[in-house]
Amino acid sequence: MYAVIETGGKQYRVEVGTELEVELLDVEAGQTITLDRVLLVADGADATVGTPVVENAAVEADVIGRDRGEKVIAFKYRPKARRRVMKGHRQELTVLRIADIRFNGKSAAAGLEKADKDKAADKAKIEAAAARQAAEDAALAAKLAAKAEAEAPVAKAEAPAAPKRARVKASEAPAADAATETPDAAPRKRTARTKKDE
Repeated sequence: MYAVIETGGKQYRVEVGTELEVELLDVEAGQTITLDRVLLVADGADATVGTPVVENAAVEADVIGRDRGEKVIAFKYRPKARRRVMKGHRQELTVLRIADIRFNGKSAAAGLEKADKDKAADKAKIEAAAARQAAEDAALAAKLAAKAEAEAPVAKAEAPAAPKRARVKASEAPAADAATETPDAAPRKRTARTKKDE
């Protein structure tokens, strides 16, 4: 639900929780004020437009405090007359937070509170379902692990033994490599030849 209000000669579109700066009002910080000039109230697809204001509609706002707007420079200049006037202005503002929008006995704040409670309840249901599913998954995992542990010794006993031949070959492999070395690899002893040997 949202509304369009008028204050200080300006119009503002507001919802519950909106913070806005309006023209200076004669209120103190911490007070709650009611704005009666409501020009439009919309709730979903239904909208009520005032002529000029909507009957039985009001907007409640909490006063946060006062502030000042940005400086606006006004400069007047008249050529050939030596007239130059520069002025600065900062508008005094009141900061409001919209607390509630009421229309024909219906409250926007109450609707939001109910929606928040429903959302929290749905979230709690989802978390409970997730916790329950996690517990079931943990139990199933433990059951499968126990079953796998029970079947492991039986599988080891039933496994065929590896052939001895393969084991022998694997153990003799380094010796075979040594046997395949050529005699040329070993250093030769050279003997000196004499004329008698020839």
